[in-house]
Amino acid sequence: MYSAFKKVPVYNAFVKGAKGAFPLVFDIFPYLVAIMLAVSIFRISGLSSLCIKIVSPIFACLGIPNEISELVLLRPFTGSGSIALLNDIFVKYGADSYISRCACCILGSSETVFYVATVYFSKTSVKKLSYALPIALIASLVSSIVSCLLCKVM
Repeated sequence: MYSAFKKVPVYNAFVKGAKGAFPLVFDIFPYLVAIMLAVSIFRISGLSSLCIKIVSPIFACLGIPNEISELVLLRPFTGSGSIALLNDIFVKYGADSYISRCACCILGSSETVFYVATVYFSKTSVKKLSYALPIALIASLVSSIVSCLLCKVM
C-alpha cells in the first residue's frame, strides 16, 4: 500500500535490487568461504575440544551447563553448525530438557558474530574491528548467561 501511495513500481524496484545482489554475492563469497573453512578446521583439529575443556569450568560458574559449552563457543562462528549441535542436544537430552531449553534460548538470543562481521564489514569502509568484535562477543556471552538463568527460573 505504501508503494502504491508513493507510486513506486514495486516489481521494477525488486528486480533492480536483485540485480545489485549478484555483485555483492561475488564480493563477499571469499570472506564466507574463509570463515566456514576456519570453523571446520577449528572443529576437526581438536582445538574446539581443548577450548571446551578449558572454558567449561568458567561457564559452569556463570551458570551455563557443561553440556552446551560447545554450542556457546561455536555460536559466534557458525549458524548451521550451531543448529547441528542443537539437534545433537535434542537427540541426547530430549527436546523438553533443561539443557535443550537453554540451548534453544542461546540460539535465539545470540548471533553468529564472525559471520555477520565478515558479511557486513567486507562491504563497508570500516576496517578496524577492535571495538565491534569484543563488544559483540561479550554481548553473546551475556545473552547465554541470561538465557540459562531464565531457563532455570522458569
